[in-house]
Amino acid sequence: MFIQFAADLVKTTLGPKGMDKILQSQELGSVTITNDGATILKNIHIDNAAAKVLVNISKTQDDEVGDGTTSVVVLAGELLRQAEKLIAMRVHPMTIIEGWRKAADIARQALIDSAVDMSGDPEKMKAALIEVAETTLSSKILSGEKHKFSRLAVDAVMRL
Repeated sequence: MFIQFAADLVKTTLGPKGMDKILQSQELGSVTITNDGATILKNIHIDNAAAKVLVNISKTQDDEVGDGTTSVVVLAGELLRQAEKLIAMRVHPMTIIEGWRKAADIARQALIDSAVDMSGDPEKMKAALIEVAETTLSSKILSGEKHKFSRLAVDAVMRL
């Protein structure tokens, strides 16, 4: 199934040891080297309607958040892979969807339960935000300067 191929294609770009992909355009003859899931999916030819959904998920994630495109494609691909197995076992698609909704509710509640209010301790909140920013910048072009840019970003947010 092409959906699984697309998810597996971008999955190998994840993490600190993620691999770059070399994309060669047939029409233009140009070569692009990237490990960005959205760029990879945008540059491969897709005829499969369901696989186009993965590309749209990736574009939406990129437009709304600017990061995490590969993760959402890998997650959606894995959900579809498991759904295919359940359908082969004659589980009705509506039952699968209901299971996904229950799982999303449980995950949402777990996030709410694990949330910590740091508004009473601005220094602790700033330190936590810097850690989050550093983690985010670890996979970007700025990774070598993540300490500097994470503090800059957090200072800007804190002033708002």
